[in-house]
Amino acid sequence: MVSVVQLRPNDALIERALAFARPLYEGQLLSTGEPVWPHALGLAANLAAISVDPAAQAAGVLFAVPKLLSDPELLKAEFGEEIAGLAAGVEKLYKLRVLTRASAGEQNEILRKMVLGMVEDIRVVLIRLASRTQTLRWFAKNPSDERKAYARESLDIYSPLANRLGVWQLKWELEDLSFRYIEPELYKKIAQMLDQKRAERERYIASAIEVLGSELKKIGLQAEVTGRPKHIYSIWNKMRTKQLDFSDVHDVRALRVIVPAPAECYSVLGVVHDLWEPIPKEFDDYISRPKGNNYQSLHTAVIGPGGRTLEVQIRTEEMHRQAEFGIAAHWRYKESSGPRALARTDLVFDNKIAWLRELLAWRDEVADGTGWAEKTKKASLDDTIYVITPQGKVLDLPAGATPVDFAYTLHTDLGHRCRGAKVDGHMVPLDTPLQSGQRVEIIAAKGGGPHGAGPSRDWLNPALGFLKSHRARGKVRQWFNARQLAQTVAQGRATVEKEQRREGAMQANLEQLAQKLGFAKHDELFAAVARDEVNLRQLQVALRELVGSVALPPKEIEPGKAKRTKPKSVSDGGILVVGVDRLMTQLAKCCKPVPPDPVRGFITRGKGVTVHREDCTSLKRLAERSPERMIDAKWGTKAGAPSAAAYPVDVLVTASDRQGLLRDVGEALARERINVTAVRTQSRSDLAYMRFSFEVADVAHLRRAFAAVKEVSGVIRVGRG
Repeated sequence: MVSVVQLRPNDALIERALAFARPLYEGQLLSTGEPVWPHALGLAANLAAISVDPAAQAAGVLFAVPKLLSDPELLKAEFGEEIAGLAAGVEKLYKLRVLTRASAGEQNEILRKMVLGMVEDIRVVLIRLASRTQTLRWFAKNPSDERKAYARESLDIYSPLANRLGVWQLKWELEDLSFRYIEPELYKKIAQMLDQKRAERERYIASAIEVLGSELKKIGLQAEVTGRPKHIYSIWNKMRTKQLDFSDVHDVRALRVIVPAPAECYSVLGVVHDLWEPIPKEFDDYISRPKGNNYQSLHTAVIGPGGRTLEVQIRTEEMHRQAEFGIAAHWRYKESSGPRALARTDLVFDNKIAWLRELLAWRDEVADGTGWAEKTKKASLDDTIYVITPQGKVLDLPAGATPVDFAYTLHTDLGHRCRGAKVDGHMVPLDTPLQSGQRVEIIAAKGGGPHGAGPSRDWLNPALGFLKSHRARGKVRQWFNARQLAQTVAQGRATVEKEQRREGAMQANLEQLAQKLGFAKHDELFAAVARDEVNLRQLQVALRELVGSVALPPKEIEPGKAKRTKPKSVSDGGILVVGVDRLMTQLAKCCKPVPPDPVRGFITRGKGVTVHREDCTSLKRLAERSPERMIDAKWGTKAGAPSAAAYPVDVLVTASDRQGLLRDVGEALARERINVTAVRTQSRSDLAYMRFSFEVADVAHLRRAFAAVKEVSGVIRVGRG
């Protein structure tokens, strides 16, 4: 493990932080049970080990002070805004513990980004890593039931973060300690296998270094040859991913050779392969063909002295600096679980991580710690924010995103129905810019309704600031385009039906009519009629041709025409017979009778006889006021058969509200060849109330429609309107 590095006693800032924190920490315990004061000392020592500047070390000592002070401004007054901000940032990341502990595997990647995205200064993440390392050390001597959960969280979140930032001194310890707690038997087994041959392996490595160094000197190559340590978790990970036995892991014994120039890497490779026999398929040239993350090095495995496997890495000083602290981003090929995981990596985010790692490499070149701190402050990951759903899922959104963007990211339908939002439990306006780490809950309108639950046109106005995401803005445009198309189709349908009535062609097949006019579907025809792409003359000609192509006697066509204009007596049209012959008749719009409904007539002033169903409530009120104007009526027949006319009816449907309900009911009616002319829907208390207007030939036709609709899942009741 990393040895405890003593804090520099002559550093006045750190000494002042220690003096300020100690009285506050006396008797205080962390949630793990660890005393706060020893934890603060270990945390600060870890920061000193990775050469973090004194301000960050002081903030590490003061990590728990903001929670213990009655006035948070005291810390700023005592140590300045920079150190107080670092301590506050550590506290913000500490609040993520519950979230990260409960996260699913696929959420780990976005959580790592969230940890970085939540801070303005990358030193906050370094302090958090140092703190977690100290916590795992404490668990080594103080085992508890929760240490396994901490270990899993460390492997999923903190170790990969340390890897990305090049903080290897903390990374390997986080991994080995976590592995020790999660798989104690495996850890012990591998440790025993390493310990059994440790002295022998060290002698073997020293001998190999001497042999290779001697050969390189003979040809005049200046090189630094060292043994490369292999940690327990790394060995197990390679055994697992490559399905190897311990004896087959080539790099348990490993050398690293560092030379001044790239050309000399290949010269060293030639010497290595002359000295020892290379193992087939175990050579990788990442210099001529760098990895996608710019990692460069030569890797080879050979049968070394005594017939044992030996791995050799060869690189220049610059390549080594890049691999350890620079833009190599070693995590991409070690942490990804296959091509799909690699494909999901955000390139822009990778570039920022690479830049941060270069900052870590430059830290030794910056004499003034404040200068390095100023550079790291510029590394704010401010292009993306990370917010949390009520279920604990993390979503990444563009910086400046609002609750409306959040709703559309979750689900398109939720975005359309978004009417309000709660952020961390408090209601906020929909144009409120969200911040990383906030928990967002959307308040949505119920679907349906007479006007439909949909987005507002204001959301498309950039000046109002409701939408930041281009994807969400596109979904809003699609909704309005679809709504406009639906209105256009409805307008065209009304025009076509009007011409059908005028031409006595209500029974005309709409699909055939559309095809005759050059359209694949009747909705396309309706839209074209509404846009005047098909004029009325073309429509009338097509209807006449379509009706004329059906082999029906002219008298059979007349009823459909009479029904919509002037229903006649039985001797004149066969549709309706009333008590007095030759009276102009019309069907009542309130009850819409259909043969063979029992009917009665009411003599109106100037409009002839209006025919109602006998059970019509409007008819009953009319009869009470003017009983002398009531007249008997009955349906006529032609040759003993009902008329072929189409009669309008209103039908009420009550069902459990769900997505796709209207579509399913519509399909059921279409199977019965029902021509729907209008539909209105409304949702209340999870129930959908739908009113359909359509046309049927008679009551038998209507009953078949009822039966079809009742079979639709969720339908509770179907009845006449």
